[in-house]
Amino acid sequence: MEHRGQKYHRERLSEAIREEIETILEGELRDPRIGLASVTSVMMAQDSRSARIMVSVAGDDAEAERTLEGLAAARNYVRHELAERLRLRRPPELYFQVDRADQLESRVDELLGRAKKRAKKNAG
Repeated sequence: MEHRGQKYHRERLSEAIREEIETILEGELRDPRIGLASVTSVMMAQDSRSARIMVSVAGDDAEAERTLEGLAAARNYVRHELAERLRLRRPPELYFQVDRADQLESRVDELLGRAKKRAKKNAG
């Protein structure tokens, strides 16, 4: 059973990591593969040894792939920066993943719109 204090600490750490990685993405990474990306969320493991970084990427799937490659190449630099800025003895292992929630949301909206049109057409 996890103590409430540990959970609170992990949530605060996740938010701090999200903010720092966002800052690093905005101005410090010069990799041309990394496109317009923003960190949507950070999911820490129970033991805080690893973190899944959800990244929203503007552009198509090819752009998202290139951005993930660039982020994977910069993983050690980002970990080192997190350790220094947040004074972490052992920064978590970072795993970058594309957050497709916004794409799924727009697809659901599109499908719902079509269903409404069909319902109107069949009713009228």
